Amino acid sequence: MNVLALSGGVGGAKLALGLAQTLPDENLTIVANTGDDFTHLGLRICPDIDTVVYTLSDLADKERGWGRQNESWNFMAAFGRLGGEDWFNLGDGDLAMHIHRSLEMAGGKSLTEITDDIASALGIGPAILPMSDDPIATIVETPDGLLPFQHYFVRDRCVPAVTGFRFDGIETAKPNPKLMNLLGRGTLDAIIITPSNPFVSIDPILSVPGIRDALQMLSSPIVAVSPIVGGQAIKGPAAKIMTELGLPSSAMEVAKHYRGLIDGFVIDETDAAQADDISTLGMKVKVAQTVMRDLDDRKRLATECCDFAATFPS
Repeated sequence: MNVLALSGGVGGAKLALGLAQTLPDENLTIVANTGDDFTHLGLRICPDIDTVVYTLSDLADKERGWGRQNESWNFMAAFGRLGGEDWFNLGDGDLAMHIHRSLEMAGGKSLTEITDDIASALGIGPAILPMSDDPIATIVETPDGLLPFQHYFVRDRCVPAVTGFRFDGIETAKPNPKLMNLLGRGTLDAIIITPSNPFVSIDPILSVPGIRDALQMLSSPIVAVSPIVGGQAIKGPAAKIMTELGLPSSAMEVAKHYRGLIDGFVIDETDAAQADDISTLGMKVKVAQTVMRDLDDRKRLATECCDFAATFPS
């Protein structure tokens, strides 16, 4: 199968790894959210791209779920002692990624070119594409004002209540040309929306002008995996966000969020009782074990998503 996966950070990267382990390299393209990107200490940081890159190159810290394995923190310790802004941890090895990217961008390379070069250097076969080469910033709306996403997510540990989101720069951003070329060729067998946060990981991708429309014009099935299991997010603030937005924290509500775009929805066995109600939204439902604890779980879920997509007429 030729598969396009839409991914945020940790949850999306897990399924992306499963897909990379079960599909030929040339048959998988991963589009990463860049709404989380920001400039910090003069460096361009791309958290979701880096999580996908580290995961697919087997460099990710499997215990923390973010950053590089066997990381050291000498720079941050020394920087903090000087009174530096140390709320966003940059490991010594991780700094190499951000410095390299920032230097390349200053030299005129696009984020797509840089990401491709990094993936090649680390031996990653599948294509990893930023959703756009233009800067887009997710802004969190709270009762006390606006917060850049990383301030909300990392500095403030998701404590502020959320009233909404906006994506600065989205109106004038251009979609990744390689992505649009892929969508225009009509060679995809499936689009898989990974179990990433619908509001801050997948919505930014779908909000880039042209991407949602191009997806909806495809005859290829679009299948999404719920990031909510038993009313809770496996990782991250998705459930908390839903509650604060006045929405039930459930797989059903995620399905409603994607209604009109997706053809199929994968929910965990824990939420099997919601399957019939979700199907009334006009989508097919597959019940599977969606919690990915190890590589076998990732590969199994990837295979089940592809097999599910194959049940739709072409």
